[in-house]
Amino acid sequence: MTSILLFLAGLIGFGAWWLAKQRITAKPWLEEGIAGEFPGGGATSLPAAKIGLGVFLAVVGALFALFISAYSMRMGMSDWRSVPMPRLLWPNTGMLIMSSVALQWALVSVRRDDMDVVRACLLAAGAFSVAFLAGQLLVWRQLSETGYLLTGNPANSFFYLITGLHGLHMLGGLVALGRATDRSWRSDAPSRVALSVELCALYWHFLLLVWLVLLNLLTGWADEFVDICRALLT
Repeated sequence: MTSILLFLAGLIGFGAWWLAKQRITAKPWLEEGIAGEFPGGGATSLPAAKIGLGVFLAVVGALFALFISAYSMRMGMSDWRSVPMPRLLWPNTGMLIMSSVALQWALVSVRRDDMDVVRACLLAAGAFSVAFLAGQLLVWRQLSETGYLLTGNPANSFFYLITGLHGLHMLGGLVALGRATDRSWRSDAPSRVALSVELCALYWHFLLLVWLVLLNLLTGWADEFVDICRALLT
């Protein structure tokens, strides 16, 4: 239940942050001045790519919410045997956090017209992401070598399914990141890569949020953190 609430709260917060950045919640009829002079009041609309990504993330978020709900309900049955979590999951999480940070730094740098930093950050984000995926494969290998196979137990199947689904979305993101990186090396104009960098950063932040919720679902780290906070407050 904690994972579901955490995931829903994260999605709501992520959506509110995204809407605020796009000024979708603005009220142009309350603005003063000549029409078209205030931000968001011109003829240009939200780029189709942003709208498409927003719709896609909503669908992906709903998909993961269904898997989280199914996992939470299934684990209460008698045939459930928990999977021991390899310690490698924590360094992998660090790699994903670093990739998200690198893309945010790239977004800040592209707004400052610093293309050298943008290129370096895009390359770093790609390297951290590949390291994360390689680490996930090593986790799978460790579990299979210790007898936790895909069909051995429902808990095993869910672990491979949800981590594999997250990894597939990472692979798809790497394709877009590769194109953005290639474009940054072909042009010195920040305007040509600004939208691509922003979309990649948004996508990586979303995948990081999903992964943190999945990690809590698998390891219960957030539950332990809440218990510690409660103990400190009482």
